[in-house]
Amino acid sequence: MNPRGFGFVATGDQEDVFISPGEVGPALHGDIVEVEVLGRSSRGLDGRIAEIVQRRRPEVAGTLRRRGKSAWLEPDDGRIRGPIVLWAKGLAGKDGDAAVARIESFPNYADENPEGTLVAVLGEPGDPKAEVAKILVREQVEEEHSDDAHAEAQKLSEELARQSHQNRRDLRQIPLPTIDPKDARDHDDALWAEATPEGYRVWIAIADVSEYVRPGSALDAEASLRGCTIYLPDRAIPMLPRELAGDACSLLPDVERLCLAVVTDLDRQGKVTSFEVVEGRMRSAAKLTYDGVARTLGLTLHGPLDAGAEALKPGLAVLYELSQKLRKMRFLRGALGLDLPEAQVILDETSKVPLDVVRRAQDPGVKIAYTIVEEFMLLANELVARFLVERKCPAIYRVHAKPDEEKLERLGLIAEVLGVKFDMEAMRTPFGVSQWLLEVQTHERRTVLEMALLRSLKQAAYDTVNVGHFGLASDSYLHFTSPIRRYPDLLVHRTVKQLLRGKPPNTSDEAIAALKLSAGLSSTRERAAMDIEREVVDLYRALFMRDKVGEVFEGTVTAVVGSGVYVTLKAVFVDVLMRYESIGPDHYELDEHELSVVGARSGDRVALGDTLHVVIEDVALMRRAVFARRVLPEGLLEKMQQDFPQSPDSGGGRRSGPNRDARGGRTTSDAKRGDARNQKRGGRRDERGRQRPDGSARAAPSGRSVTPSESPRGRDASKPAKPGISPRTDATLRGPKPKTSGGRPGSGRGGAPGKQGSPTRKHKPK
Repeated sequence: MNPRGFGFVATGDQEDVFISPGEVGPALHGDIVEVEVLGRSSRGLDGRIAEIVQRRRPEVAGTLRRRGKSAWLEPDDGRIRGPIVLWAKGLAGKDGDAAVARIESFPNYADENPEGTLVAVLGEPGDPKAEVAKILVREQVEEEHSDDAHAEAQKLSEELARQSHQNRRDLRQIPLPTIDPKDARDHDDALWAEATPEGYRVWIAIADVSEYVRPGSALDAEASLRGCTIYLPDRAIPMLPRELAGDACSLLPDVERLCLAVVTDLDRQGKVTSFEVVEGRMRSAAKLTYDGVARTLGLTLHGPLDAGAEALKPGLAVLYELSQKLRKMRFLRGALGLDLPEAQVILDETSKVPLDVVRRAQDPGVKIAYTIVEEFMLLANELVARFLVERKCPAIYRVHAKPDEEKLERLGLIAEVLGVKFDMEAMRTPFGVSQWLLEVQTHERRTVLEMALLRSLKQAAYDTVNVGHFGLASDSYLHFTSPIRRYPDLLVHRTVKQLLRGKPPNTSDEAIAALKLSAGLSSTRERAAMDIEREVVDLYRALFMRDKVGEVFEGTVTAVVGSGVYVTLKAVFVDVLMRYESIGPDHYELDEHELSVVGARSGDRVALGDTLHVVIEDVALMRRAVFARRVLPEGLLEKMQQDFPQSPDSGGGRRSGPNRDARGGRTTSDAKRGDARNQKRGGRRDERGRQRPDGSARAAPSGRSVTPSESPRGRDASKPAKPGISPRTDATLRGPKPKTSGGRPGSGRGGAPGKQGSPTRKHKPK
C-alpha cells in the first residue's frame, strides 16, 4: 500500500499489479490476496483485490493516543490503515508512548478501520530500543523462533547424529578449514586446495542445512517467511534457530558435519577443466580468521600469528595463488569491482548507545584474505548454476539484468559534467562498465561517480528465469554457499540433492509455480531486511548526532534531491540533509540536469561532489534525519548581501520564492508541477533519494547498507561489506508519511480523533 491510497500486488511470477484506491477494498498492507487483472495501462497491469487469502501479521507499532475513555494507535507505518481503535480491556501506557497493538478485528469493508488490543508499551518515542522494536514490528520480523521450530531443530539434531552416513563422500581427510571474522557466529563454508601436475584441485564444502530443514516442517515455514538473516549493529536476527545456525549445521572444527561439496580441477591458468557436486561428510581441521590467514601469508604484519593458520600454511598459500588467478580472469571478462564504504556503528557495550559512526576500516592485507574466500564462493555458485542448467532443472537463480537506458544516459550526463569520458555503447556491456570503473579510479570525485553508476544499475533479485548476472559478467549464477543465512540457497541445495539421488528434475507446472513464488518472496524479504538494516543504522546515526547540534563539519555533496542537498561528513560517517533554505541567502533551485543547485540571483552553485562546511542545525530522530546549514565561504556572504540585498520578509533560501509557503515548503501548485516532473523522469523519490512505489529507485547517498556486495556467502553481523560487485539493491517501498491532522479516522487515512475526541468505530459504507 501507499499512504496516498493506491497499492501494488507482487505476484512472484509476473509483473506487479497496480491497485487503484477504489479497488483496494478492506485489504491491508501485507495481506496475501487474490488479484483480478482488469487490464493494462501506462502503469502496467491494473487490477482489483478479489479476495483476501491471508491477513497480515496483526501486530502494528505506533503512537498511543488517549482521550478520556477512548484510546487508539496511530500507526508509524503510513501504509497501514488507521487509526487502530483499541478495546479498553487492560489498557496501559500514557498518551504519546511508543506502543504495539494487535489487530483483533480486521476490516470487512473499504471504509472500516481495524480494531484491536494494546499488547506492549515500549516507552518514550526516541528511545533506541523502542525505535528498533517498532521497526521490527512494522516489517513483521519476529526475533524469537517458535517453540515448534526449536523442538524440530533439537529433535533432528539428535536423530541425524545417531544415523550412519556411509553413502556420502568421505571428505574427513581433507583439512577444509573455515575462514571467517573473529566474532563470526556461524560457519557455513569451508575450503581447501592442492597443487597438481596439471594445475589445482579444489574442495568447497557448504553446510548441508537441507538435511535438517525439511519441506513442510515448522522450520521450513519460518525460514521461508524470514527469507534471510538480518544484521543490526548490536545483534543478528537469524533465519534459523541457534541450535542449527550456531551448532548442528555450523562447520565447527574437529566434529563431523554433513555437507554438499563442489570438487573441481583447474588448469595452471585457473580455468575449470572438470567438476562434480557431491554429498559429503567432513571434519574441519581449524576455525581460522581473516586476520590470522593474512598474517600467516605475509599480507599484513599486524596482529599475532595464529597457530592453526601456521599449521595449514602450504594449503593456504595454494588457495591464495589460485584465488588471484580466478580474480584476474573474472575482471578480464568484465565483472564489476565496486567497493563503496559502509558505515560501522560503534556502540557502548552496556548501554548500546552509539559512541561513533565510522567508515568500516580494514587492513589491506585482511581485505585480500577475504577475497581469497570470496573467489572460491563465487566459483562454487557458478559451477552449481552450470550443473543445474546442463540438466535443464528448474531452480532459483540470482539474476541481475542490464542497466536501464535512461539511467545510463543520466550517468553519461554526470560523467560529462565531471569531465569523464563516457562511451554509451560500451557501457551496455559488463566489460565496458568495468573498464570505465578502472578509468575513474584516480578521479578526484571517484566516489561520486561510483555511486552514480550504482544508481544506474538494476536491482539484483531471485528469479526462476536465468537472464544471467550483469554485475558479475556471468551467464549463470545462483546462491548456493550460505544456506544458514539465505532461504534461496537452501532451496538450491534441495534441488541439487534431488538430482544427486537419482531423481529426475521436477518440471511440473505446480513445482515451477512454487519456485516462482519462493523466488518472489525471497526477493521481497531481502529488500525488507535491507530496509531494516539501513533504517536502524540511520537511527543510530541520528542518535549520535543529537549532541552535535551547532558543530561544524566538512563533507562532500553526494546527492541532489528535490528536498535539498545531501552531504556526507568526513569526520563521522553520517549523511546530513541541507535544505534549500539552508544553502544560502538566495533562491536555490535544481539545475536542468539535477546535478547541482543554483542561486537564482547570485549564480552561486553547489554541485555533486563539492566539498563544503556545514553546521548541524537539527536532528529529527523519528525521521532518522540530520539537518545542516551551509557555512558560506569567506567573503561570499558579504558579496551576496551587497549585490543582492534581501527584503525584510524574504528570509533567504528557497522559502521566499514565488511557490514557497511561509516555512519554505512548496505550495500546492508547485508540488503538483514537481510531481508531474518527477513522474516524467521515471518515478518520485523521497528525501533520501530512495524508491517510491510509483517509480524507479536511487541509492542512498553514502552507499551504506543500501549497497551491499553481491555476496555469495551472505553476511554475519560482524562481517564487513564485501568487495566485488555491488549491484544496486533495494530501496524503501514506503511513501511519505501522511499528515496526522485533517484526516477522518473512519476513512482509513489516519488523522485526528473524530467526534468527542475518539476515533470513528467501524461502519458499513452507504
